[in-house]
Amino acid sequence: MTERRIYLDPDPLDPRSRKIDVRASQWYATVVLDRDEYVYVATPRGHSPELPIAYMEAVDRACSASMDRIYYDGYPGGFVWGSGPSWITLFAQFSQVETAVEALRAAEMDHDYTKLHAFADSLALPVNDWLAPGERELVRGIDFHSSPSVFLRFLRNKAKGYGLRLNGRATAGSVWVRPTLPFIAKEIRERFPEQHPGWVDRWTDYVDSDAAPIRPWIGGREQDLSYGAKPVQFRAAKIPELDSCRCGMRLRGSSDDRKAHATHHTAWEFGIRVPKNLMWLSDLAIITTESPIAWRKLAYKMARWPQVENHYDFRSWSHLDEPEVTPDNLRAYLLQANDSVIGYLAAHDTNEHRHWDLADDSQYDGEDDTLRPRINLIWVAGTYRHQGIGGTLVRALADDFGCDIADVSWSNPISDAGRRLARRLSPAGVWVS
Repeated sequence: MTERRIYLDPDPLDPRSRKIDVRASQWYATVVLDRDEYVYVATPRGHSPELPIAYMEAVDRACSASMDRIYYDGYPGGFVWGSGPSWITLFAQFSQVETAVEALRAAEMDHDYTKLHAFADSLALPVNDWLAPGERELVRGIDFHSSPSVFLRFLRNKAKGYGLRLNGRATAGSVWVRPTLPFIAKEIRERFPEQHPGWVDRWTDYVDSDAAPIRPWIGGREQDLSYGAKPVQFRAAKIPELDSCRCGMRLRGSSDDRKAHATHHTAWEFGIRVPKNLMWLSDLAIITTESPIAWRKLAYKMARWPQVENHYDFRSWSHLDEPEVTPDNLRAYLLQANDSVIGYLAAHDTNEHRHWDLADDSQYDGEDDTLRPRINLIWVAGTYRHQGIGGTLVRALADDFGCDIADVSWSNPISDAGRRLARRLSPAGVWVS
């Protein structure tokens, strides 16, 4: 199927012309009603761009039914589409493209939404029957037509939306299912009925009849060891209310936020995986603003972790344009172990310093204009902290500059962790700038 465009208005050159675009992909075709220019021209004239509620309800029903049907056929991916009056999107099997086009045309031009509803009805699947309570076998070619593994995956996703535990198994030519309703899902739906309109509990009190089929045992663990079990009891308890993790991410949030936190926390804990396109010839790499872009991008990526953890406004490394020479010799030291970057130190050179004895509430003294390396920031992956990694980075900075550790300057203010490190490396005091 090739891409094509169908114009709905008599004059396709008129800016108000509406059109339907059909684009094919591997599994399905996307049918899009383009009303963008039509809405753009009509809005300044006082016409409301919003579509009638009956129109949108018909589109939503048709879109939901068509996506279910494509998933039922085995599509493993997802769908992406926008919302609003400018574009209306349907996804259709290739055999249903013409029906989808005609349904959208009738809805847009004739305000006839019955074809959209008929399109949805023709694609509707008997999900309620498939997820009815009780043990039973659904046979391929009779109850469903996709492969058993694909069908079982589809049923699991639909059961999850119902709050059900499927307890299903695919065989060579059938799928065995026994949908059950967990106690917590039942409680949620009864406590918040407005979030689940039309929901009826058909599963809790259901008892299989004596004539119900018995699922063949094929070895392994026994089937449904929770069948007939009593629900777990819950009690209120006081727990600490923590809003943020040690890595700097929020603990509360949606499931997507928790996934992002898990990914971020793993890197914060164990370090950043060394990119495959970079060859490390030793444990420590010194990155400058003139280094290849892949190395500078790695330094920029490393700078994100202390930024998030300490809630800084900016990253300590931002040189991602063409190579350049900086007057203060800005550079980053990256330490790697176990194929991950576990330590990061950003530094530059400056000649404005004052001495500090590291005592609490003491004042700075002893101004000095000697050119010294200045530590902007040190960060170590969580698992490797308190093992001398920070000291290794500071020694590398001093050795690279050609000075003693006591001659290194520290950026002000120094954090509590930085102060402990400075006391260990230079007990007599440090230079600050």
